[in-house]
Amino acid sequence: MGPVLADVLFVTALIGALASVHRPLGDYMAAVFQSRKHLRVERWIYRSVGANPDAEMRWPAYLRGVLAFSAVSVLFLYLLQRVQDKLPLSLGFRPISPDQAFNTAASFVSNTNWQSYAGETAMSHLTQTMGLAVQNFVSAAVGIAVAVALVRGFARSRTGDLGNFWADLVRCTVRILIPLSVIAAVILIGCGAIQNFGDIHHITTLTGQRQAISPGAVASQEAIKDLGTNGGGFFNANSAHPFENPDGFTNWLEIFLLLVIPFSLPRTFGTMVGSVRQGYAILAAMGIIWFLAVVAVTWLEYAHPGTASQVAGGAMEGKEQRFGEGNSSAFAVSTTMTSTGSVDSFHDSFGGLSGGVLLLGMMLGEIAPGGTGSGLYGMLIMAIIAVFVAGLMVGRTPEYLGKKIGAREMKLAAAYILVTPALVLIGAALAMALGKGQASMLNSGAHGFSEVLYAYTSASNNNGSAFAGFAANTEYHNTMLGLCMLLGRFVPMVFVLALAGSLAEQQPIPATAGTLRTEKPLFTGLLVGAILIITGLTFFPALALGPLAEGLA
Repeated sequence: MGPVLADVLFVTALIGALASVHRPLGDYMAAVFQSRKHLRVERWIYRSVGANPDAEMRWPAYLRGVLAFSAVSVLFLYLLQRVQDKLPLSLGFRPISPDQAFNTAASFVSNTNWQSYAGETAMSHLTQTMGLAVQNFVSAAVGIAVAVALVRGFARSRTGDLGNFWADLVRCTVRILIPLSVIAAVILIGCGAIQNFGDIHHITTLTGQRQAISPGAVASQEAIKDLGTNGGGFFNANSAHPFENPDGFTNWLEIFLLLVIPFSLPRTFGTMVGSVRQGYAILAAMGIIWFLAVVAVTWLEYAHPGTASQVAGGAMEGKEQRFGEGNSSAFAVSTTMTSTGSVDSFHDSFGGLSGGVLLLGMMLGEIAPGGTGSGLYGMLIMAIIAVFVAGLMVGRTPEYLGKKIGAREMKLAAAYILVTPALVLIGAALAMALGKGQASMLNSGAHGFSEVLYAYTSASNNNGSAFAGFAANTEYHNTMLGLCMLLGRFVPMVFVLALAGSLAEQQPIPATAGTLRTEKPLFTGLLVGAILIITGLTFFPALALGPLAEGLA
């Protein structure tokens, strides 16, 4: 079997598996968030935090819950890193420096999971499991909770109530993320991923060198790392490490885990608003962009210019021989388009144009299919903008799912789409102007600039992957990237929840002959076009200075 055919079968099996679970998982998640019953363990959690899960919240109260929980999480994780040497299971590791501890705390709480450290040589067992792994669960649950609140804004009318944040957070963690993660972890252990709390092993290599091998609870962290679109690897090499990703099947499984919840949430959306066809329209837009990106990156990598690359059949430098060119490309596209940051190859080794596609995937706002929750609410914001554009073209007041899109709604949607581009472009510009970016570039010219642009794009869009050619562990970058992560995560949530509250208060508008049918393929095409045009106009100059200049050189 040739490599191209193998890659086609790999992606075909992936799409088939995602299609088979889309309906049952999407309906199950809808049932979880519409349920009025509380499990015993959930009631115990509510009592321990003093929350009333049956109390409805308007959007300001829901937002306060999100921000308060996240602020406490940042503080706890920061302190845990600073005193890890004094706690059990420290493995003899020193405390993390203040700037790096802040960066890591902001990273994991914001679901970014950017890592300026090598996990196996810096973080103790307790920090990995009690700190980082816990945030992998709850930060993903926060994103899904905010998405569900926006969906309720569309589904409800004449009320400002959006549900209860604490109930959504706990239910998502207990009923969705933990059960799926346990299943995934068992499969990974069966396939060779390690899971233990042993001491560091010292071995002698074939060349006579001494090497330290760190064990740990890898499989369990790997499962939620991918399932929650987190991305923080136990090892510095992330999913390129055989202890995290042993073989081709686990590589396929990890891509599946990256995509399964984001691609199932449109079904949840359709079920909760009472029209599954609306969910299919959103799913189609996500799927089209993701599939085109997979095809583009794979083709560009196989056709990489240069005699050596063409003779080898692709650019394999920086990629795992176990996975090959096609599997690495599918993983790279899936991770940059799902706000995950998990990698099985170094994106720094991708070609100029293919690396540009990976950058573009994050610049789209990571909505195809995006992160757990953040992808859905980001795509719904773009749907509102697409409806508004369509309304302008025909001179009709825009409507979406029976809700009028007026001045207030458009201001909130516009503010949402401006936050991350501002953080990316201002952050990269400051780094280059102050010389901090140039000092951290391991390559010169257009590729070096791409490293800086990629770092701030990854942080501001809460992705977490890196070009792997950027020295980020400096006081300046740890601080600036940490701020970009927090602002890029929580400022958009303010606009999302405010929009949800505005929509929930409206009286539904009956559909007429002139109403735009947003469940039709025409709207899906309009939505895809709006996403690409808005992103292209925003980021084209920056892309022209980096990956496009490198690819066309």
